[in-house]
Amino acid sequence: MNRDTNQPAPNRLWPAILRRAQEALESGALQPIGTREEIIEQAGVRYRARIVTNLALKDLIRRQRDSTGAAPGQPDPFLPPDPDLFVADVSATHFCLLNKFSVIDHHVLIVTRHFEPQEVVLNRSDFEALWTCMAEFDALGFYNSGAIAGASETHRHLQLVPLPLSRQGDAIPIAPLLGGHMQDGRLVSLPFAHAMTRLDPLLLRRPADAAAESHEHYLSMLDRLGIAAARTERGTRPAPYNLLVSRSWMLMVPRSRERFTTISVNALGFAGSFFLRNEHELATIRRVGPMNVLREVAISGFPSR
Repeated sequence: MNRDTNQPAPNRLWPAILRRAQEALESGALQPIGTREEIIEQAGVRYRARIVTNLALKDLIRRQRDSTGAAPGQPDPFLPPDPDLFVADVSATHFCLLNKFSVIDHHVLIVTRHFEPQEVVLNRSDFEALWTCMAEFDALGFYNSGAIAGASETHRHLQLVPLPLSRQGDAIPIAPLLGGHMQDGRLVSLPFAHAMTRLDPLLLRRPADAAAESHEHYLSMLDRLGIAAARTERGTRPAPYNLLVSRSWMLMVPRSRERFTTISVNALGFAGSFFLRNEHELATIRRVGPMNVLREVAISGFPSR
């Protein structure tokens, strides 16, 4: 297949996602995970919890979430891309693919054309692909660096979910905490190690400039958190972390473990959105509190500078 012919013209990526998603639903290639949504309030934040309702998929979800990626010798799930899930080429280095087992509608992956390790430091082309997509529709970008950060595949991929994340409340649930006072590149409202950078929304008019600036911020955040001291060396794998990118800010959170009890947390958890397998996990997060769950899987305190 000559995928170059599928590269959308400007302002056409979102229609291409909608069209491919409908076709993939009809063919059975797209298998969304049914959930119901609950709101858990803590300290003025309305966190979203999505609880699985499709019992037939629960074992599949467990296997995926217990996995640390493809074992040696197993095929790469992204190469070649499934033609029924393929949306478009985004750039010379990345393509857009529907997430086969999506929890959020129109969740897409921004995948490197050739194999690149998921844990290696992101480069400028990753950000160029991300911002090319984010200029097309309002979305939250995120990246799980390593299994401890929630990555289940070893082939480099960033992810995008359209905003709002829920029909209720803020487009991004954690938003009430992100506009607060900052000190030394971090928010005083977040009780765990992180780095926060605010972006000029006008950069969105120039995706190449947005990519250049956000990539520099990203490298600076890695340095501030001390999780990639040797980032200039080819193949360097930093400590596990999550990255969230919106049109107006970036948030990076180093990770200490992948889950709290049985509750798995990826980057979307730090946006205030949790994916839960059952009622027991819902009861646990209600009892403990969402922010306390995040604090337990992150790292306490801040590195000395």
